[in-house]
Amino acid sequence: MERLSKDAYERQTAATRDERMAWWRDARFGMFIHFGLYAQLGRNEWAIPFENIPVEEYEKLADQFQPKEGAPREWAALAKKAGMKYMVLTTRHHEGFSLWDSKVNPYNSVNHGPHRDIVREFVDACREFGLKIGFYSSLMDWHHPDGWRCAFDPEARVRFLDYIKALNRELLTQYGKVDILWYDCPMPMESWEGWDSLEMNQQMRELQPHILINDRSKLNEDFGTPEEHITKTDRDWEACMTFNGISWGYVDSAQARNYSYNAQQIIKMINTCCEGGGNLLLNIGPAPDGSVPEEAIEPLETVGRWLEENGRVVYGKQTRKIEWNKPYCGNAVSGSSSDGKTIYLWNWIWPTGGEMAIGGYQKAPKAIRLVRDGTPIAFEHRGHRILLKNLPAQSPDPHAGITMIEMEFDEMPPYQFASYYPQLHLGDDQAADVEK
Repeated sequence: MERLSKDAYERQTAATRDERMAWWRDARFGMFIHFGLYAQLGRNEWAIPFENIPVEEYEKLADQFQPKEGAPREWAALAKKAGMKYMVLTTRHHEGFSLWDSKVNPYNSVNHGPHRDIVREFVDACREFGLKIGFYSSLMDWHHPDGWRCAFDPEARVRFLDYIKALNRELLTQYGKVDILWYDCPMPMESWEGWDSLEMNQQMRELQPHILINDRSKLNEDFGTPEEHITKTDRDWEACMTFNGISWGYVDSAQARNYSYNAQQIIKMINTCCEGGGNLLLNIGPAPDGSVPEEAIEPLETVGRWLEENGRVVYGKQTRKIEWNKPYCGNAVSGSSSDGKTIYLWNWIWPTGGEMAIGGYQKAPKAIRLVRDGTPIAFEHRGHRILLKNLPAQSPDPHAGITMIEMEFDEMPPYQFASYYPQLHLGDDQAADVEK
């Protein structure tokens, strides 16, 4: 088939993007799973280059790799319980070991170790629990002999690109509908031309017309992927985060626990994504037998219980890309998000004196209530302040102590922050308006 130019291809994908991205924009929260031979070492998924492990030594891990039956179902069950809407699995990480029955790459989980198709088990588990399916595919490969020669040897480059394309064709033709193709690590080549990404991605979209593709093949594609930081951009974005700030792959749970996120930190990350119109893809690195790392279970289950009561503030387009949204829409102990007429306060620290104030609002809300059950909250609008009155002594949220409060307005409050202290962050024109 004749290939489109880069401009024509980007126009074509942009024309279908809203329809293809609709479910993803509603989802907000997904699970990343880094699982491979490196789990057996427990020293980070980059152990092979960081420790200079010879390939022939590392290869011995393949026959020792024995994930238990049903491990992917455990991942999916936890993701569902946590309120996640999709999962992305490292089908082949940089180590070059494929977790499926690959005819292109005999270094795989059917020829070695468990002699099972782990990707098939993952797909079946996602479908059982109603989760969208994402396949991570590394562009870098430490095992393939052309994985580094491709940067300077034209023949090696052709062979290696054919290899990568063939692997991805297998993934996108053997498992039914796939929702996400998540590229990673476009090294050693440095451009989309080097990776032939224009040709490659058009091939992938022919196989899966509704697929979403991230930006790591050096083309912008459908969404950006900030890693280990949550940063708003002007396009669709998804922050991918480790669970401990140390490793994507498995590390000893007893030691990792002290570095790992608790439920409150996860919910705070979700709030940042809601404020900025992005998604959170939170990683777990299963143990060598495929078990969910112990330190991730309780926090994710707690987040799931919290989302059961507060999820309508998280899921869906209503909280996406609220351009006016600024920190002052909450207060110093609360975050915020909005659907255009309702402002949601994500309260981190509950007041002990029965009152809490929110500054900057020149108009009074129509009503204020708890998100979880609709309990009304008494309030007073005084000057440029909203004072919440007669609050209970303890946070009404029984799960994480993060209380969600909704302030409903007849129309969007003014963009301008009305402050008694304009020198903090207002320009001269805004300060003049406040003085009036």
